[in-house]
Amino acid sequence: MVTASKDITHLLSEEARSRRPSPLKTAFKYFGNPDIVFLGGGLPLSDYFPWNKVTAHSPAVPFSKGIGAVPVTEEDALVIDLHKKKEFLENADDIELSRALQYGYTEGQHELMKFLKEHTELIHKLPYEDWGCVATIGNTQAWDAVLRTFCDKGDTILVEEFTFSSALETANALGITQFPVPMDESGILPDKLEHLLDNWVGKKPKLLYIIPTGQNPTGSCLSVERRKAIYKVAQKHDFVIIEDEPYYFLQMETYTQDVAAREGKHVHSHEEFINALVTSFLHLDTEGRVIRLDSFSKVLAPGTRFGWIVAQNNILERFVRLHEVTIQCPSGFTQSIINGTLQRWGQSGYLDWLIGLRAEYTHKRDVAIDAVYKNFPLDVIKFTPPVAGMFFTISFDASKHPDFETKYGKDPLKVEEALYESGLQGGCLMIPGSWFKAVGQTEPPQPVEETDPESANWIFFRGTYAAVPLDKLQKGLENFGASAKKEYGL
Repeated sequence: MVTASKDITHLLSEEARSRRPSPLKTAFKYFGNPDIVFLGGGLPLSDYFPWNKVTAHSPAVPFSKGIGAVPVTEEDALVIDLHKKKEFLENADDIELSRALQYGYTEGQHELMKFLKEHTELIHKLPYEDWGCVATIGNTQAWDAVLRTFCDKGDTILVEEFTFSSALETANALGITQFPVPMDESGILPDKLEHLLDNWVGKKPKLLYIIPTGQNPTGSCLSVERRKAIYKVAQKHDFVIIEDEPYYFLQMETYTQDVAAREGKHVHSHEEFINALVTSFLHLDTEGRVIRLDSFSKVLAPGTRFGWIVAQNNILERFVRLHEVTIQCPSGFTQSIINGTLQRWGQSGYLDWLIGLRAEYTHKRDVAIDAVYKNFPLDVIKFTPPVAGMFFTISFDASKHPDFETKYGKDPLKVEEALYESGLQGGCLMIPGSWFKAVGQTEPPQPVEETDPESANWIFFRGTYAAVPLDKLQKGLENFGASAKKEYGL
């Protein structure tokens, strides 16, 4: 193991370099010290908080009735009673409401962050020692914080050719240009990335923003070999990899049309589950040049608005300074309830929960892809069943549309629009792929290879199998498939 990470503070933005610790915040290390009467902060007296107790019910380990089952009796439920006063707490690792609802604790409540650091070490086994975790209010906010910490107005960052549109808009609003890196059905192409940077003219990008697992929108999952190759490019050209991983634990079995072969393929033990997870960039990071954005949005609930950044400690300190004057800290209710749940589940129980999610998402993915095979015009489409995440994509050959040359003037985007409208009229909405295309930079700073004319005629739509019950999922895909057949005259 490498003891210390590499110093990458030369990549910080002017804003991050100029940010100083708040003098008031430095005094908070004395808050709670029984030997000091703390009159230094504008803190309301917790006696006046109008909540004396909060009770939450959740499924109890080992989730014998399934992770989606609603507890119907006290025996089925995990009952979490959170009190204002510490002396009334039933669990030593609970967070009392008088503390959770108070100012301070920008890094996140200690008990919860300790659990998450242990979880991160269990899963990713970082190869250097000076790392930690800092709380966020989700990966969207964390991404905004990353951009402000590393980029100045006018800087360029690298992004996947198709990526999360909100991430692009965040960069646009800050005056940061995004340069797209070519992809195929398996994600970013490392050789294209290296070629791009080897021929770069001018100030090089500091960041590569990437969704490696269950990519949004394509559903692709980077192989270990590609991750290693991308990391080597990052070392060669001295940039930071921003590993946005809300879908990481939604990895699943490889799809097969053979229904009988699906039985018994699910992982069961914790060791099997961890070993089946694709190697993260965090695990490959010997220099501390990976910043991982993690979140509970896809594995617990989006409304928790809780996530965490994993990075080397020198960089985390800059995030804390930013958070002190922006988000302050995530919701105290959220931290208390999540912590109370996870402390009762334990690391073992949380893995059981994630294993259950894997099984559920594998089944939902199978239902979706079965419906595509059954209902879509296979002669004009191509697709790769996802092995992670919430999304699947269906690509259409626009050149095979009967009106491609006459009505649409050989413009694939006009075929995309027609399919979108036809799908809506037929009763199913899928998102056009062009909505996710990174187009922040129009003039490349280096020579690029010619686009294959035939590949340029392919368009795609993104769907999700996560958002609706199985019957509606099947009906929706039946409707879109029928609309596509009609549009193609099949």
